Amino acid sequence: MTAHIIDGKAYAAGLGDKIADSVAAFTTGTGRAPGLAVVLVGSDPASEVYVRSKGRMARKLGMESFEHVLPEDTTQAALLALVAELNADDSVDGILVQLPLPRHLDSLAVVEAIDPAKDVDGLHPVNAGYLASGLPGLTSCTPLGCLMLLRDSLGDLSGLDAIVVGRSILVGKPMAQLLLAENCTVTLAHSRTRDLAEKVGKADIVVAAVGSAEMIQGDWIRPGATVIDVGTSRVIRDGEKRLVGDVDFAGAARKARAITPVPGGVGPMTIMSLMHNTMLAAYRRAGLPAPQLW
Repeated sequence: MTAHIIDGKAYAAGLGDKIADSVAAFTTGTGRAPGLAVVLVGSDPASEVYVRSKGRMARKLGMESFEHVLPEDTTQAALLALVAELNADDSVDGILVQLPLPRHLDSLAVVEAIDPAKDVDGLHPVNAGYLASGLPGLTSCTPLGCLMLLRDSLGDLSGLDAIVVGRSILVGKPMAQLLLAENCTVTLAHSRTRDLAEKVGKADIVVAAVGSAEMIQGDWIRPGATVIDVGTSRVIRDGEKRLVGDVDFAGAARKARAITPVPGGVGPMTIMSLMHNTMLAAYRRAGLPAPQLW
């Protein structure tokens, strides 16, 4: 068996076209474009790249992009004051504070200060509670993108056995909630789970988000399973730096029905899910019915 490679880049591009149409309709109907504000504290190179890419994508889709770059030594009070300003700004529909923050800042307090209706990263406890309760909110971007790929690949997920390896608030926990809402039977596992290989081997769906390079071996995968690999780690192979996921891709691809590559799988979906959430937040804040795009 050779697995079908799930092309997250292609799916994200198609979703982007739909978002752009919805943004254009919103702008025509309301007289303004949806607005995304991204806040970066410090000069971490990787975070700078992420912020620039989010701004470019927002503008490409017809949104307003407001980028706020603060110095490394920004105080907690100054950062919270900026968040309060963005909460009160009617031109801003989505607020994303780029994580991680410098160590002297309280990330949780900053996330909690964001208006849940503008929390397009889906990390506010209110949105996490909505997700757990089955209520409409804003969902964390990476697991939302994973669910889109799973639905596109498998159709109806009802009744399938799923395992999520990783329990972070960014991916693992919301991913498990999303799969439960799709009527999957879900195991939430992690690096300390006993008999992890056995549990992975029983799953129809494997979502790997543990943050350990190729921790999940190819021979663990059940024949015909669908594998979504969220992990990204840089390793040295044959003297070269390579980007790999949490799953042994070559081994898993010999057994799985479908699998996401790293890179080119989940990554493109994360930023497009952010764009989706910003569009969704704009419609909801304007009291308009939000389009269903997936």
